[in-house]
Amino acid sequence: MTMQASEPVQSPQPEKIRSMFAKVAANYDLANSVLSLGVHHLWRKNLVRKSGAQPGDSVLDCATGTGDLAIEFKRHVGSSGQVTGTDFCEEMLRPAPCKARDRKLDIRFETADVTALQYPDNSFDVVSISFGIRNVADPLKALQEMARVTKPGGRVMVLEFGQVTLPGFDRLYSFYSTQVLPIIGGLVTGQRQAYDYLQKSSANFPCRESFIQLMQQTSQFSSSEYFPLTGGVAYIYRGTKKTS
Repeated sequence: MTMQASEPVQSPQPEKIRSMFAKVAANYDLANSVLSLGVHHLWRKNLVRKSGAQPGDSVLDCATGTGDLAIEFKRHVGSSGQVTGTDFCEEMLRPAPCKARDRKLDIRFETADVTALQYPDNSFDVVSISFGIRNVADPLKALQEMARVTKPGGRVMVLEFGQVTLPGFDRLYSFYSTQVLPIIGGLVTGQRQAYDYLQKSSANFPCRESFIQLMQQTSQFSSSEYFPLTGGVAYIYRGTKKTS
């Protein structure tokens, strides 16, 4: 696979991002389901499968938001496994414990910044983040922290939007993401500005080989690879931590 030079990674301002997500938190789940027609749930299931998580494994889900990916992991690792979901926005995290209890799932939820995780080295079999790393001020630092708390041989999993390259579909999706998505997101949440930002951040964030290059800069992974979803609307990235 030919590596390409990565585009400059923009640096979102943490307090502005926290405030933006706090404002959309109440209707975040509804907006996701409407905007993706529910496909985002299938993407998360795919990520869990590709993580190789097994019953009894320990999982850390960073930027968990309202807890959807943490819930999917808990279903997979079972009662013998442990799942911790973290987010740096308390408002986004508030619905998560109730969602887990409603499904009779025991998941720990804590406030944490993915660029400065409070967990010891080599603590988790799988560490994940979905639709969050492009909103981090320093994505490289986030990947380094995620790798640090992953056990040797464990996996760091990233689910993120990218740029569609499929001929024909690229123009259709570009129209949807720039003209339709911000309007619908604004109507559902009352925060159109937030969805304008989310669309632009997706369009500019490194994906495919450029994001793999970012992962390789951590020097923590023995292998890294990506898997396109829905014609390249989103991508799953998997990094396996070095064993020595």
